[in-house]
This record gives sequence, C-alpha cells and structure tokens, in this order.
Amino acid sequence: MMQTHEASAGRLVRIAVTCLVAVASSCLLESAPGSKEPAAADPAKAGWNTAALDDLAAYVQSQKTTGFLIIQDRKVIYEHNWPLGADAANFGANFTHGTDAHGAMEEDVASAQKSFVAILAGIAIDKGMLDIAKPVSFYLGPGWSKAAPEQEQRILVRNLMEMSSGLTERLGYEAPAGEKFFYNTPAYAIMKPVLEKASGLKLDDITREWLTQPAGMHDTLWRERPGAFSRSGNPTGLYTTPRDMAKLGQLVLDNGKAADGKRVIPAAQLAALLERSATNPAYGRLWWLNGSAYTLRPAGARTETSLIPAAPADLVAALGAQDRKIYVVRSRKLIVVRTGQAAPDRGFDQQVWLRLMKAVPSRGRSAGL
Repeated sequence: MMQTHEASAGRLVRIAVTCLVAVASSCLLESAPGSKEPAAADPAKAGWNTAALDDLAAYVQSQKTTGFLIIQDRKVIYEHNWPLGADAANFGANFTHGTDAHGAMEEDVASAQKSFVAILAGIAIDKGMLDIAKPVSFYLGPGWSKAAPEQEQRILVRNLMEMSSGLTERLGYEAPAGEKFFYNTPAYAIMKPVLEKASGLKLDDITREWLTQPAGMHDTLWRERPGAFSRSGNPTGLYTTPRDMAKLGQLVLDNGKAADGKRVIPAAQLAALLERSATNPAYGRLWWLNGSAYTLRPAGARTETSLIPAAPADLVAALGAQDRKIYVVRSRKLIVVRTGQAAPDRGFDQQVWLRLMKAVPSRGRSAGL
C-alpha cells in the first residue's frame, strides 16, 4: 500500500511540474518575442514510461540535486529545481549566484565550462584566428609554463584541449606533449588567454558575441571565483543555469545551429571537437565521449568500460565537479542536465542512466521521432 501511495504521489508531482513548466515556458515566450525556448510536453503522450520517470526524478532529488532537466526533440519532458539543503551554506557561497526566471540557481558549473570553451575554440578556428596545430607559445610567447623552453615549444594548443600537454598541475614538465592523457585543469585554463590573444578580445566579449547571445543563453557569464577557488589554477568560473546548459546541448544536436537556425559553429568544427583523441578514446577536445572500449578518468584510473555503460554509445557530455552534467544523445534527440552538489552515490552517472533508459521511449516511439 505504501509503495502504491508513493507512486501515486510521484505521478501527482510529475503532473504538477509539467504544468508549471508549461506556464513558465509560456511566460518566457511572452516576455521575450522571438525566443526559441522549448515548450513543455506531456511525457506520456511523448511515449515516456511515466512510472520510470517518477523513479528517476525521485532518485536525482535524493542525490543533492538542485536542477534536473530533460529535453527530447525540443520539448521539455521533465524540469524541476530544488532548494539547497540546510547543510549547503558553503556550497551556496562558493558555487551559486542568484536564480533565473524559472527559479533555477545560477551555478558555477566547474569543469563543464571546458565544453563551452571548446565551442569558442572551434569558432575561433573557423574565423581564422586560431590554429590548434601551432605551439601555445605562438600566442602567449615563451615562459607561460614551467617547462624548459624546448619542451614548452612542443606543446600545441590541441594538447591543451585533449589533456595531453605533458605538464603537471603546476605546469611543470612531466612527459612529452601528445603522449599521455592527464586531466589537467590548470593546463586547460591556458586556453582562455590563448583565445584572448588569438582574437584580440576579452573572454567575456568572445563568449557573449560568439556563443551566449547567438544561442539565446540569457543567464551565462564568467565570474571570478571566491577565496581559495580563485587560486585553483582556473580562477574564473562559468555561472549558468540548466536551461542555458541545455542550449549548449541543443547546439550539438543541431550540428552547430542555434534554435533560430543561425549558424554558431560550423558542423565540421563541432565534429572535430567530438573526435576521439589519441591518448584517451573517451575524450575529445574538452568533451567526454561514451562508447569507447576503455576510459581514462580524471583521477587517472583506467576502466575497461565505456564512460557510462548504461547510456547510449553515442552520448557526449560536458562534465564538472559536484556532478554537473550536460548529457547529449543524438540518436534519441535527447539532452539531460543536472546541477547541484556532489551526489552521494559514487556511481551516479550509471544509476541515472539505468533509470533513464527505462523511462525514455524506444527509438521511433516518441512524438517527433
């Protein structure tokens, strides 16, 4: 009886959330003429298993999630935002900055920012401003690292994007460039001044003019990180919301076009970002890739599985600390976004996708597929 009651309650919550999403989407469209915000869909009519969707929603809520958004075929299947718990004061102070029109927190999405920067790099390449086959020192001059001059000169821009710079987190020499995967955020952060030097513009201006404005991301901007986080080797955080994160995912689904049909990044440049790198088949250029025979993970461990075994093989992802996620699956026209604190479950990605694959329609069953 208790299980029946809980399932009924879960369905009522889902229905209420769907109604709220419809109202919120309608209000946003009225307040922003020409906006291409996704409309709400009835999950059942779209072919989703609503009981399994309820189970997924309950699970992510139990995992210190603040925002969870599912979009399929440009329709909002599920959207909910939760407040921070009473024990999250430090998280709130260090990672959040206000809320958006949907009540979602604007959060520093940690290393998920890397995938936004990847898009900026692809645009810079298309504009003829950036050549990732050139040494980093071509743009920054000598001495940007602690490697010897001859070692530093061999580090290409693409090595920063593929996590194969051969540098330590203190930017000292460890291995020849291009030979070893080492997930190195301080080395990645060098991409920001590289983009500024290559374009002659500030990072804020590049991001706004090339990406956030064309893609309709209204709540995404760079901010200096507070306190100790500013000394982490990557002092600027990208603050954004689930809706804006989903727009990055939609850009991938639409081969580089914004919702209004305008080209943001050429399809060829986007495809290059999602090619498997030579040193880690689960990593492209600042994007994570599913479907590989093995995975080298951020902490350096090798697993003899794909990134997320339960997920479709064509999944690509922007992933950040505290379990920030943008999952994109082209074969299902699917985008899933998660924000919040670090999930208590160590296997959070796998658990989400085990539940999600029970809820998502089989190919061809959902409306529009």
